[in-house]
Amino acid sequence: MADLGRLKRVDLRAEWLKEDRDFTPWLAREENIALLGETLNMSLEVEQEERRVGRFSADILCKDTGSTDAGWVVIENQLETTDHSHLGQILTYAAGLEAKTCVWVAAKFHEEHRAAIDWLNEISSDDHQFFGLEIELWRIGDSPAAPKFNIVAKPNDWKREVGRSARSMEPANLTETKRLQLEFWEALKVRLSGHPTLKSQKPLPQHWTTFSIGRSGMHMGAIINTRENRIGVELYLGDNNANSYFEQLELDKDAIEAEVDFELVWMPLPERRACRIIGYHPLRDLANKDSWDELQVWLVSALAQMQKAFARRVKTLTNGGAE
Repeated sequence: MADLGRLKRVDLRAEWLKEDRDFTPWLAREENIALLGETLNMSLEVEQEERRVGRFSADILCKDTGSTDAGWVVIENQLETTDHSHLGQILTYAAGLEAKTCVWVAAKFHEEHRAAIDWLNEISSDDHQFFGLEIELWRIGDSPAAPKFNIVAKPNDWKREVGRSARSMEPANLTETKRLQLEFWEALKVRLSGHPTLKSQKPLPQHWTTFSIGRSGMHMGAIINTRENRIGVELYLGDNNANSYFEQLELDKDAIEAEVDFELVWMPLPERRACRIIGYHPLRDLANKDSWDELQVWLVSALAQMQKAFARRVKTLTNGGAE
């Protein structure tokens, strides 16, 4: 009989000394926010760390890209037992950001704070939800510490709604267009398996899928537009500084366009808190699966070019166009 290792609990402060300096940046990383998302059955994408809300700052602001309305998700972190201060903070952030989902992550929940989350879920409308999660670290022998999220407070009907949402995503319940979109993104994910830099999200029956660009508040996207018969790749800028970021990138427009072999359309959207830089490729008929190979070859190449052209540039963008 094989020898088995023994799980050993690891002190959170041994890995993350400070919440703001250590834990929040760790959780905001793509692979770690994905782990939290799996626990909540959400497709979380970080928009911004330390998002200003008046005189305060929310630890992490996300979007649930798997939701039909892509509502805001605000996350408040605490590497110790819950307290009244953090409860007040997460409610302040939720109100200021009009978040539909609040996630409070802590080392341990007082029973009173667990009850407070339950009460908030009871009095809230169906489109708002509150979660309390305890985080643990475990190790086997000399292995690296592994995180584990445990849900300790959630909406009363969350399990039922998760099941309903999962069933609604089953191919048998999808329209023909949604089913084709899902199959197309599943095929693209297989094609990207092992790609050194492009990591796609979980395939969903929608007209887009997203990729990290290495900075919160923005991402790359691949798009299927069956109404206009084209596919596309884009850089999406989506926070309060979007217009400033767009203007800074536009100053380097000629150099950027020289680095890609397709035409870019620059789309400032001053009426919205978002801007797009997008390139298109013709699409005749998504139902013709024989064309998928050619379409996906173009998408992979175009995404790689966009990543090479923009990844280093977005890291140097400054808020408001100034240091």
